[in-house]
Amino acid sequence: MPPHPAIAPFASGFLDRPDGARLYWEASGNPRGRPALYLHGGPGGGLGPGGYRRRFDPGLHLIVGIDQRGCGRSTPWASDDLSSLRTQTMVQLIDDLEAVRAHLGIERWLLHGVSWGSTLALAYALAHRDRVTEIVNLAVTTGHRWEIDWITDGIAPVFPEAHERLRAVLSDDERTIEGYARLLTDPSPAVRRRAADEWDAWETAHISLGPHAAPGPLHPDDRHRLNFATLVTHYWANDCFLPGDRSVLARASELAGIPGVLVHGRRDISGPVLTPWRLHRSWPGSRLEIVEEDGHGGPRSAGLAIEAMDAFARAAAR
Repeated sequence: MPPHPAIAPFASGFLDRPDGARLYWEASGNPRGRPALYLHGGPGGGLGPGGYRRRFDPGLHLIVGIDQRGCGRSTPWASDDLSSLRTQTMVQLIDDLEAVRAHLGIERWLLHGVSWGSTLALAYALAHRDRVTEIVNLAVTTGHRWEIDWITDGIAPVFPEAHERLRAVLSDDERTIEGYARLLTDPSPAVRRRAADEWDAWETAHISLGPHAAPGPLHPDDRHRLNFATLVTHYWANDCFLPGDRSVLARASELAGIPGVLVHGRRDISGPVLTPWRLHRSWPGSRLEIVEEDGHGGPRSAGLAIEAMDAFARAAAR
Protein backbone atom coordinates (compact mmCIF):
# COMPACT_ATOMS: atom_id res chain seq x y z
CA MET A 1 0.00 0.00 0.00
CA PRO A 2 1.40 3.47 -0.89
CA PRO A 3 1.64 6.20 1.76
CA HIS A 4 -1.42 8.30 2.49
CA PRO A 5 -1.54 11.98 1.44
CA ALA A 6 0.61 14.46 3.33
CA ILE A 7 -1.21 16.32 6.09
CA ALA A 8 -0.36 18.95 8.69
CA PRO A 9 -1.06 18.73 12.43
CA PHE A 10 -4.31 20.24 13.66
CA ALA A 11 -2.83 20.72 17.14
CA SER A 12 0.60 20.81 18.77
CA GLY A 13 2.19 21.92 21.98
CA PHE A 14 4.74 21.35 24.72
CA LEU A 15 4.41 19.42 27.94
CA ASP A 16 6.66 20.30 30.86
CA ARG A 17 8.00 17.40 32.90
CA PRO A 18 8.99 17.57 36.60
CA ASP A 19 12.71 17.05 35.91
CA GLY A 20 13.03 20.03 33.55
CA ALA A 21 12.47 18.26 30.24
CA ARG A 22 10.00 19.88 27.84
CA LEU A 23 8.30 17.54 25.35
CA TYR A 24 6.97 18.50 21.94
CA TRP A 25 3.83 16.72 20.76
CA GLU A 26 1.57 17.06 17.73
CA ALA A 27 -1.76 15.59 16.65
CA SER A 28 -3.10 15.12 13.13
CA GLY A 29 -5.71 13.16 11.22
CA ASN A 30 -9.20 12.65 12.63
CA PRO A 31 -9.71 14.16 16.11
CA ARG A 32 -12.37 11.47 16.71
CA GLY A 33 -10.37 8.71 15.04
CA ARG A 34 -8.72 5.72 16.61
CA PRO A 35 -5.62 6.92 18.52
CA ALA A 36 -2.22 5.88 17.17
CA LEU A 37 1.18 6.86 18.54
CA TYR A 38 4.25 7.10 16.30
CA LEU A 39 7.61 6.42 17.99
CA HIS A 40 10.63 7.60 16.02
CA GLY A 41 14.00 5.95 15.73
CA GLY A 42 17.33 6.80 17.22
CA PRO A 43 17.36 7.36 20.13
CA GLY A 44 17.53 10.99 19.10
CA GLY A 45 16.09 10.80 15.59
CA GLY A 46 13.13 13.11 16.21
CA LEU A 47 9.94 13.43 14.20
CA GLY A 48 11.66 15.30 11.38
CA PRO A 49 9.49 17.07 8.77
CA GLY A 50 6.47 14.88 9.48
CA GLY A 51 6.55 12.23 6.78
CA TYR A 52 5.53 9.66 9.39
CA ARG A 53 1.95 11.01 9.24
CA ARG A 54 1.56 9.50 5.78
CA ARG A 55 1.65 6.02 7.32
CA PHE A 56 -1.80 6.49 8.86
CA ASP A 57 -5.17 6.91 7.16
CA PRO A 58 -6.11 10.45 8.28
CA GLY A 59 -9.79 9.58 8.21
CA LEU A 60 -9.40 6.59 10.50
CA HIS A 61 -6.66 7.62 12.93
CA LEU A 62 -5.99 10.27 15.51
CA ILE A 63 -2.24 10.43 14.87
CA VAL A 64 0.06 11.48 17.72
CA GLY A 65 3.76 12.18 17.31
CA ILE A 66 6.24 13.02 20.07
CA ASP A 67 9.82 14.25 19.88
CA GLN A 68 11.30 12.06 22.60
CA ARG A 69 13.12 13.86 25.38
CA GLY A 70 16.44 15.38 24.42
CA CYS A 71 15.85 15.70 20.67
CA GLY A 72 13.77 17.31 17.95
CA ARG A 73 11.75 20.21 19.27
CA SER A 74 11.89 18.86 22.81
CA THR A 75 14.35 20.52 25.18
CA PRO A 76 17.03 20.46 26.40
CA TRP A 77 18.98 18.58 23.77
CA ALA A 78 21.20 15.95 25.34
CA SER A 79 24.34 17.30 23.64
CA ASP A 80 23.56 20.83 24.85
CA ASP A 81 23.14 19.77 28.47
CA LEU A 82 25.04 16.57 29.28
CA SER A 83 23.70 16.68 32.84
CA SER A 84 20.27 15.88 31.39
CA LEU A 85 21.53 12.36 30.61
CA ARG A 86 20.90 11.58 34.29
CA THR A 87 17.18 11.62 33.49
CA GLN A 88 17.52 9.81 30.17
CA THR A 89 16.41 6.26 30.98
CA MET A 90 13.69 3.95 29.74
CA VAL A 91 11.66 4.71 32.86
CA GLN A 92 11.57 8.42 32.01
CA LEU A 93 10.68 7.77 28.37
CA ILE A 94 7.79 5.50 29.32
CA ASP A 95 6.57 8.03 31.88
CA ASP A 96 6.77 10.74 29.18
CA LEU A 97 4.47 8.74 26.90
CA GLU A 98 2.00 8.23 29.72
CA ALA A 99 2.07 11.94 30.52
CA VAL A 100 1.28 12.87 26.91
CA ARG A 101 -1.47 10.25 26.73
CA ALA A 102 -3.12 11.65 29.85
CA HIS A 103 -2.61 15.25 28.65
CA LEU A 104 -4.44 14.48 25.39
CA GLY A 105 -7.21 12.53 27.12
CA ILE A 106 -6.49 9.30 25.24
CA GLU A 107 -7.59 6.06 26.87
CA ARG A 108 -5.73 3.56 24.68
CA TRP A 109 -3.69 3.76 21.51
CA LEU A 110 -2.01 1.72 18.79
CA LEU A 111 1.78 1.91 18.90
CA HIS A 112 3.86 2.20 15.72
CA GLY A 113 7.57 2.06 16.44
CA VAL A 114 10.40 2.22 13.92
CA SER A 115 13.88 0.86 14.73
CA TRP A 116 14.68 2.18 18.24
CA GLY A 117 11.05 3.27 18.41
CA SER A 118 10.05 -0.38 18.26
CA THR A 119 12.08 -1.05 21.43
CA LEU A 120 10.34 1.86 23.15
CA ALA A 121 6.93 0.63 21.97
CA LEU A 122 7.56 -2.84 23.39
CA ALA A 123 8.90 -1.53 26.70
CA TYR A 124 5.91 0.79 27.07
CA ALA A 125 3.47 -2.04 26.30
CA LEU A 126 5.11 -4.25 28.93
CA ALA A 127 4.71 -1.45 31.48
CA HIS A 128 1.19 -0.35 30.45
CA ARG A 129 -0.44 -3.16 28.51
CA ASP A 130 -3.91 -1.89 29.40
CA ARG A 131 -3.17 1.28 27.39
CA VAL A 132 -2.21 -0.51 24.17
CA THR A 133 -4.66 -1.69 21.50
CA GLU A 134 -2.11 -3.07 18.99
CA ILE A 135 1.57 -2.79 18.08
CA VAL A 136 2.92 -2.44 14.54
CA ASN A 137 6.72 -2.33 14.54
CA LEU A 138 9.03 -1.77 11.58
CA ALA A 139 12.79 -2.55 11.46
CA VAL A 140 12.40 -4.30 14.79
CA THR A 141 14.83 -3.90 17.68
CA THR A 142 14.48 -4.87 21.35
CA GLY A 143 17.53 -3.24 22.97
CA HIS A 144 19.11 -6.58 23.89
CA ARG A 145 22.87 -6.58 24.57
CA TRP A 146 23.39 -9.09 21.76
CA GLU A 147 21.86 -6.64 19.28
CA ILE A 148 24.03 -3.78 20.55
CA ASP A 149 27.24 -5.82 20.39
CA TRP A 150 26.27 -7.04 16.91
CA ILE A 151 25.70 -3.56 15.49
CA THR A 152 28.94 -2.19 16.97
CA ASP A 153 31.34 -5.14 16.61
CA GLY A 154 29.60 -8.27 15.35
CA ILE A 155 29.29 -7.01 11.78
CA ALA A 156 32.96 -5.95 11.64
CA PRO A 157 33.83 -8.79 9.21
CA VAL A 158 31.43 -7.25 6.69
CA PHE A 159 32.84 -3.71 7.05
CA PRO A 160 36.43 -4.25 8.28
CA GLU A 161 37.82 -0.93 7.04
CA ALA A 162 34.96 1.08 8.57
CA HIS A 163 35.23 -0.86 11.83
CA GLU A 164 38.98 -0.28 12.02
CA ARG A 165 38.33 3.45 11.72
CA LEU A 166 35.60 3.26 14.38
CA ARG A 167 37.95 1.51 16.81
CA ALA A 168 40.98 3.73 16.08
CA VAL A 169 40.12 6.23 18.84
CA LEU A 170 39.60 3.54 21.51
CA SER A 171 41.90 1.41 23.63
CA ASP A 172 42.20 -2.24 22.65
CA ASP A 173 40.47 -3.52 25.80
CA GLU A 174 37.50 -1.11 25.65
CA ARG A 175 34.05 -2.25 24.57
CA THR A 176 33.15 -0.14 21.54
CA ILE A 177 29.82 1.18 22.76
CA GLU A 178 31.13 2.10 26.20
CA GLY A 179 34.13 3.80 24.64
CA TYR A 180 31.97 5.99 22.45
CA ALA A 181 29.60 6.81 25.31
CA ARG A 182 32.70 8.01 27.17
CA LEU A 183 34.01 10.09 24.27
CA LEU A 184 30.64 11.69 23.62
CA THR A 185 30.47 12.97 27.21
CA ASP A 186 34.07 14.16 27.27
CA PRO A 187 34.65 17.70 28.61
CA SER A 188 36.30 18.66 25.32
CA PRO A 189 33.90 19.79 22.55
CA ALA A 190 36.52 18.78 19.96
CA VAL A 191 36.64 15.21 21.32
CA ARG A 192 32.87 14.99 21.25
CA ARG A 193 32.64 16.33 17.70
CA ARG A 194 35.22 13.86 16.40
CA ALA A 195 33.48 10.96 18.13
CA ALA A 196 30.14 12.02 16.62
CA ASP A 197 31.69 12.15 13.14
CA GLU A 198 33.23 8.69 13.53
CA TRP A 199 29.99 7.27 14.89
CA ASP A 200 28.01 8.74 11.99
CA ALA A 201 30.46 7.26 9.48
CA TRP A 202 30.02 3.81 11.07
CA GLU A 203 26.21 4.05 11.05
CA THR A 204 26.30 5.19 7.43
CA ALA A 205 28.41 2.14 6.52
CA HIS A 206 26.34 -0.58 8.14
CA ILE A 207 22.93 0.78 7.22
CA SER A 208 23.91 0.88 3.55
CA LEU A 209 22.96 -2.58 2.29
CA GLY A 210 19.28 -1.89 1.63
CA PRO A 211 18.55 -0.98 -2.01
CA HIS A 212 17.10 2.39 -1.01
CA ALA A 213 19.95 3.56 1.24
CA ALA A 214 21.48 6.90 0.27
CA PRO A 215 25.18 7.84 0.48
CA GLY A 216 26.27 9.38 3.79
CA PRO A 217 26.62 11.19 6.01
CA LEU A 218 23.62 9.84 7.86
CA HIS A 219 23.12 13.18 9.64
CA PRO A 220 24.49 16.09 7.56
CA ASP A 221 23.77 18.66 10.28
CA ASP A 222 26.66 18.81 12.76
CA ARG A 223 24.49 19.57 15.78
CA HIS A 224 22.00 16.80 15.03
CA ARG A 225 24.85 14.38 14.38
CA LEU A 226 26.35 15.12 17.80
CA ASN A 227 23.02 14.86 19.61
CA PHE A 228 22.05 11.63 17.86
CA ALA A 229 25.37 9.96 18.67
CA THR A 230 25.22 11.16 22.29
CA LEU A 231 21.77 9.65 22.86
CA VAL A 232 22.36 6.41 20.95
CA THR A 233 25.58 5.60 22.77
CA HIS A 234 24.10 6.57 26.14
CA TYR A 235 21.19 4.14 25.78
CA TRP A 236 23.17 1.36 24.13
CA ALA A 237 25.99 1.50 26.68
CA ASN A 238 23.32 0.93 29.34
CA ASP A 239 21.58 -1.92 27.47
CA CYS A 240 18.72 0.52 26.84
CA PHE A 241 18.05 0.37 30.58
CA LEU A 242 16.40 -3.04 30.04
CA PRO A 243 18.88 -5.36 31.75
CA GLY A 244 18.82 -9.11 32.08
CA ASP A 245 15.47 -10.54 33.12
CA ARG A 246 13.81 -7.16 32.43
CA SER A 247 14.74 -7.26 28.75
CA VAL A 248 11.99 -7.23 26.15
CA LEU A 249 12.91 -10.70 24.86
CA ALA A 250 12.89 -12.17 28.38
CA ARG A 251 9.35 -10.82 28.93
CA ALA A 252 7.90 -11.16 25.43
CA SER A 253 5.35 -13.76 26.49
CA GLU A 254 3.72 -11.04 28.65
CA LEU A 255 2.62 -9.35 25.42
CA ALA A 256 0.10 -12.14 24.85
CA GLY A 257 -3.31 -10.63 24.16
CA ILE A 258 -1.92 -7.57 22.37
CA PRO A 259 -2.14 -8.08 18.59
CA GLY A 260 1.21 -7.36 16.98
CA VAL A 261 2.69 -7.09 13.50
CA LEU A 262 6.47 -7.15 13.06
CA VAL A 263 7.82 -6.00 9.68
CA HIS A 264 11.52 -6.51 8.94
CA GLY A 265 13.82 -6.45 5.91
CA ARG A 266 15.84 -9.54 5.10
CA ARG A 267 18.77 -7.33 4.05
CA ASP A 268 18.84 -5.44 7.35
CA ILE A 269 22.34 -6.38 8.41
CA SER A 270 22.29 -3.71 11.14
CA GLY A 271 19.52 -5.64 12.87
CA PRO A 272 19.29 -9.25 11.65
CA VAL A 273 15.93 -10.96 11.21
CA LEU A 274 16.89 -13.14 14.18
CA THR A 275 15.64 -10.41 16.53
CA PRO A 276 12.02 -10.15 15.28
CA TRP A 277 11.96 -13.91 14.74
CA ARG A 278 12.85 -14.53 18.41
CA LEU A 279 10.33 -11.92 19.50
CA HIS A 280 7.59 -13.40 17.33
CA ARG A 281 8.25 -16.91 18.61
CA SER A 282 7.80 -15.72 22.20
CA TRP A 283 4.83 -13.39 21.60
CA PRO A 284 1.53 -15.24 21.17
CA GLY A 285 -0.71 -13.38 18.75
CA SER A 286 2.08 -11.66 16.82
CA ARG A 287 2.67 -11.86 13.08
CA LEU A 288 6.07 -11.60 11.41
CA GLU A 289 6.41 -10.18 7.89
CA ILE A 290 9.89 -10.57 6.35
CA VAL A 291 10.48 -8.39 3.30
CA GLU A 292 13.12 -9.98 1.12
CA GLU A 293 14.13 -6.87 -0.82
CA ASP A 294 14.33 -4.34 2.05
CA GLY A 295 17.11 -3.40 4.43
CA HIS A 296 16.58 -1.25 7.54
CA GLY A 297 13.16 -0.15 6.37
CA GLY A 298 12.06 0.48 2.79
CA PRO A 299 8.91 1.14 0.76
CA ARG A 300 7.58 -2.41 0.82
CA SER A 301 8.09 -2.64 4.58
CA ALA A 302 6.39 0.71 5.12
CA GLY A 303 3.50 -0.42 2.93
CA LEU A 304 2.96 -3.54 5.01
CA ALA A 305 2.96 -1.46 8.20
CA ILE A 306 0.40 0.92 6.67
CA GLU A 307 -1.84 -1.99 5.67
CA ALA A 308 -1.67 -3.47 9.15
CA MET A 309 -2.49 -0.22 10.95
CA ASP A 310 -5.35 0.66 8.64
CA ALA A 311 -6.76 -2.87 8.95
CA PHE A 312 -6.75 -2.61 12.74
CA ALA A 313 -8.59 0.74 12.57
CA ARG A 314 -11.18 -0.52 10.07
CA ALA A 315 -11.84 -3.64 12.14
CA ALA A 316 -12.40 -1.55 15.25
CA ALA A 317 -14.85 0.73 13.40
CA ARG A 318 -17.13 -2.14 12.37
